[in-house]
Amino acid sequence: MSEPTGAARRRGPFKVGDQVQLTDPKGRHYTFTLEAGKNFHTHKGSFQHDELIGAPEGSVVRTTGNVAYLALRPLLPDYVLSMPRGAAVVYPKDAGQILAFADIFPGARVVEAGVGSGALSTFLLRAIGEQGMLHSYERREDFAEIAQQNVERYFGSPHPAWELTVGDLQDNLSDTDVDRVVLDMLAPWECLEAVSKALVPGGILCAYVATTTQLSRTVESIREIGCFAEPQPWESMIRNWHVEGLAVRPDHRMIGHTGFLVTARRLADGVEPPLRRRRPSKGAYGEDYTGPGGRSGSANRD
Repeated sequence: MSEPTGAARRRGPFKVGDQVQLTDPKGRHYTFTLEAGKNFHTHKGSFQHDELIGAPEGSVVRTTGNVAYLALRPLLPDYVLSMPRGAAVVYPKDAGQILAFADIFPGARVVEAGVGSGALSTFLLRAIGEQGMLHSYERREDFAEIAQQNVERYFGSPHPAWELTVGDLQDNLSDTDVDRVVLDMLAPWECLEAVSKALVPGGILCAYVATTTQLSRTVESIREIGCFAEPQPWESMIRNWHVEGLAVRPDHRMIGHTGFLVTARRLADGVEPPLRRRRPSKGAYGEDYTGPGGRSGSANRD
């Protein structure tokens, strides 16, 4: 039985073509690709790549300036934050939330819109495996080219489960019986009709948006289309901690707001979503509100 795509690049001794992440005594990272006969140079000296080729992962190398560097393969979160970018990447904390709360499983049939630099595509492909299907749509050809290069660089070859289409999702979507749809785009509400036709009953829609106005319109549009259960919006934040003996405190910096996530389950055809038991608070829809379907504030205060 052959190994899954990219698995051989994640284990065993270092070999030519592997990416290596060096960590210096101050915790700074340096990433490069191993090449026979080449040297790695820093302001603290240099060392030959050949010193790492054939060495086990987790080795320590010393430069000519006698500075020690820990050598490991970069993890996927490290890789996506350092890879070439055409567009902003989906941060690992959000990619992890998408994999968990959109329930991305091995063998899943997934549609993605808004490939950007390929960060989320790489996470999705690793989760669905070779028996799954990921069909990604990207409007901009230059972004699609960068994403393809980044994904193939990570796996070491084209991934057999990935198809990349340049164009708008709502104009090109032909996939059916889709288990999950992930939208990372400016106006996900424009794709809801096409997405609802592609998703299987019980399938999950997951949208990633940056601003509160996008969040509001996305949630209201999902409610308005009438074929999804009540959408669930949230955001996540990460704060590291400093731990030195009894000096235990939160770091001064944290990964705060990067984006909002919204998930919703596809209902069976012909089924109306149950009425919300908790009514909107008074004033939730102002007099000048003209949301999806042209609803006004006065129509929603009861």
